[in-house]
Amino acid sequence: MTDAPLTAAVKAAAPAVPGPRARTTTRYLRYGAGKVGGAAVSLFAVLVTGFFLFRLIPGDPVKTMTGGRPVSAEQMAAYREEFGLDLPLWQQFTEYCGKALTGDLGTSYQFHAPVTDKIAEALPNTLLLTGTAFVMFTLLGIVLGTRSAWRHGGLGDRLNTGLALTLYSVPSFWLGLLLIIVFAVGIGPVPGLFPTGGMESGGEEGFAHVLDVAHHLVLPVVTLVAVEYGQTLLVARSALLDEMGGDYLTTARAKGLRDDQVRRRHAVPNALLPTVTLVFVNLGRTVAGVILVETVFSWPGLGGLFYQGLSVPDLPLVQGLFLFFAGTVIVMNTLADLVYPLLDPRVGR
Repeated sequence: MTDAPLTAAVKAAAPAVPGPRARTTTRYLRYGAGKVGGAAVSLFAVLVTGFFLFRLIPGDPVKTMTGGRPVSAEQMAAYREEFGLDLPLWQQFTEYCGKALTGDLGTSYQFHAPVTDKIAEALPNTLLLTGTAFVMFTLLGIVLGTRSAWRHGGLGDRLNTGLALTLYSVPSFWLGLLLIIVFAVGIGPVPGLFPTGGMESGGEEGFAHVLDVAHHLVLPVVTLVAVEYGQTLLVARSALLDEMGGDYLTTARAKGLRDDQVRRRHAVPNALLPTVTLVFVNLGRTVAGVILVETVFSWPGLGGLFYQGLSVPDLPLVQGLFLFFAGTVIVMNTLADLVYPLLDPRVGR
């Protein structure tokens, strides 16, 4: 009878040992803090790189904005003072960093409007293009990749893999120009079926306007899908091939499941982990890599805006867009790193 109070006292005095769930949460928080800290350092590096990189572009923004008109030295000095170009480079840099940390990316030289407003104005058009293409090439890559892996070595696998590798190596601007020549301008017996560029013809309203935008959307979306789906296909195929020798698939077949059920219920879900990571990475990379496609098709999005900024050079505009593009990639990569341990607990231990 005397041992019970003693045992209770010893238990009360002993330090509490965290349970498995608490330890897992602590590890994940440490892991997440490291990834977020690394992303913050990367963003600052992008901020510094963007400021100095675009100042290597030849040309005088003030002279370009005057359009070659005769301008007095006093007017040139006033322009430089207005845009802060008369300040020492180190002072321009510190002011730029200070404003950028508060969300102020400066004022565009050519549009005389805040850079953030120009980005917000063009962003929906870019999201329409990249979002449509992203959904299509992700689904196409996963479906064709899993089917190729399940029947690897066959004719369909060789054709799918060969076509994916070929299109993945094709420059997007070259493919876009080729599609314009064949399907927009027309060549031989093939008539011009699609617009050569732009987002809309103008003058359409309601559902007719939606169809008009969709008509203009076809060629740039096909260009992005053709170039980008190959990577998803190859990753999905490789991941499923790694899973196909698993004992759990043999057990599933022994239970009497059909081959199609084994693939859909067991093999594909386990093989999708690397593909999920690639989806996040591709989302950021597609937004950042749409510059050439938007330029070729005269699409009024962020890519076309970036091209306009480079031609001046409009330093605040290209710096802001560079930060936005790189920041999108960094954020998506960080999200992929944070999501992956939730899908596979072995990551981050």
